[in-house]
Amino acid sequence: MTIENIILAVYIFSLSILFIFGSHGFVMTYYYFKTFKKRNDDIDILNFSFPYYPEVTIQLPLYNEKYVICRLIDATLKSDYPKDKLEIQILDDSTDETTEIVRGHIKQYIEQGYNIRHIHRKNRQGFKAGALKEGLNTATGEFVAIFDADFIPRKKFLKRTLPYFFHDDKIGLVQTRWEHINRDYSFITKTQAIALDGHFVIEQAVRNRAGFFVNFNGTGGVWKKEVIFDAGNWQADTLTEDLDLSYRAQMKGWKVKYLVNFTSPAEVPTEIASFKTQQYRWTKGAIETAKKIYPKVIKSKLPLRIKLQSFIHLWSNFAYPFILIAGILNLPIVLVKITGNYDSVFNLMSFFIFAFVSTFLFYLYSQKDVYPDWQQRIIYFPLFMSGSMGLSVNNTKAVFEGLFNKKTEFVRTPKFNIVNSSDKIKDVKYLHKKIPFTAYIEALLSVYCFAGVFLSIYYVQIAAIPFQLMFATGFGMISYLSFKQVITYNRNIH
Repeated sequence: MTIENIILAVYIFSLSILFIFGSHGFVMTYYYFKTFKKRNDDIDILNFSFPYYPEVTIQLPLYNEKYVICRLIDATLKSDYPKDKLEIQILDDSTDETTEIVRGHIKQYIEQGYNIRHIHRKNRQGFKAGALKEGLNTATGEFVAIFDADFIPRKKFLKRTLPYFFHDDKIGLVQTRWEHINRDYSFITKTQAIALDGHFVIEQAVRNRAGFFVNFNGTGGVWKKEVIFDAGNWQADTLTEDLDLSYRAQMKGWKVKYLVNFTSPAEVPTEIASFKTQQYRWTKGAIETAKKIYPKVIKSKLPLRIKLQSFIHLWSNFAYPFILIAGILNLPIVLVKITGNYDSVFNLMSFFIFAFVSTFLFYLYSQKDVYPDWQQRIIYFPLFMSGSMGLSVNNTKAVFEGLFNKKTEFVRTPKFNIVNSSDKIKDVKYLHKKIPFTAYIEALLSVYCFAGVFLSIYYVQIAAIPFQLMFATGFGMISYLSFKQVITYNRNIH
C-alpha cells in the first residue's frame, strides 16, 4: 500500500466518522418538525393552582466567585415562592475572599427571616458533585433546585417548574433552557450562543418531545429529591455529574420535562481560557460518562431507538480527534489529488458535504425557533464552525484523557459579571497566567493550514479552499486569543 493510499484511507475513514455524527442534524431536524405540535406546554401553567406548596431547597454551589455571588444570591431571594417553604444552601468551596463576601451579604437576608445555610468546605472532595451531595444530606426540601454562580434565577422559576411534578408523578427533573445575557458582548460570546442554542433549542427540546433521554445541564433545573437518592445520588467519578445522574435516573424509569419556552438567564464565558476550560471539562466528562453509562444502556431493555440516540448523545465528542485528523490531512490530500489517479474516489467524497448541510440546518432552526432576528444571528455560523475546528486540539486532549482514565480536578469556569460591551474584567486574578501548550500547537496548525490554502489556490483546487480556510482561521483565532490573554495578564501585574 502506497503512502497516498494510506493518507486517502485515513482521510476517508475520518470523514466517515464525522459523517455519522454530523448527519445527525438531519435526524434532529426531522424530529423537530415531527414533534413541533408538542412544543407548547401540556398543562395550563399560568393558571395552575398548587394543591400545597412543597418545601424546596435551592442549592448554590460555588468556588471562588467573588464577582457574581451577590448577584446570584439577590436574584434567588427575589423568588415569588413562599419564603417559609424555602431553604437556601450556599455550597461554598472557595479559597479566596468569596467566603467573606457571602457571610457579609447574607446577614441582611437572615435578619429578614430567610432560611439560608452557608456551608463552607475546607476541602473540595468530589468537587461540585461532592458539594451537592453533602448539601443534600441535610436538605429539608422535597424538591431541590440548583443554580451555578453565573446564573440569574427568574422570580417565577419555581412556580413555572414545580407544577409539572404535580401533573405527572413520574417526572423526576424539570430542566429549563439557558438564556445568554451577554450574547452580544463579543464574537466569542456570539459563537458560544449559537453552539448552546443548538443543544438547548433543538437537541434537548426535540429529544424530550420524541421520548429520547435528555440530560440535566448542571444548573437551571429542579429535581425531586427522592429521585436523586433512588438513582444513586451524586457521584464524582466523572466531570459531568449532571449527565451521569440524568441517565441513571431515566434508566430507573423517571421522566424529565424540558422547558424550551421558559429560560434561565446566565453569563457565558467572555475570555478564551475560560471557554476552553469549560469545553475541555464538558468533553472529557461526557466521554467518562459514556464509558460508565453506555454499556448499561446497551444491556438494558430500552427500545433500540433510544439506545441509538443515546449513543449519539453520549459519544458525540468522540468526533473531535477525527476533526483534527481531517484538518491535518487536508493539505496532503490536495497533493494526492493532483499527483494520483483518484478522480472517482474524490467524486464520491463529495457526498460528505451533506454532513455540513446537516449541521447548518440544525443550527439554522435553533435560531429560527426562538429569535425573531435569527438572520442577524445565523451569520456567525461560519465563525462558529471555524471555532469548533480550532477547538479540536483542546478537545481531542480531553477525549483521550477521558478514554484512558486520566483523572483531573474539576476546573471551574471563572465568571466576571460581564454583561454589556462596556464591562471590563476588573482584575486579572482569575485569568490564566501561563500560555497552555495546546496554544502553541494551535498556532503551528494555523500556519500549516494556511499553507494548505495557498497550495489549493496555486493548484486551483477550489473545493478544498473553504474547509482549509476554516481550519486555518479557527486554529489561528483560538491560539491568538490564548496568547493575547496571557500577555494581558502579565502587563497588568507588572
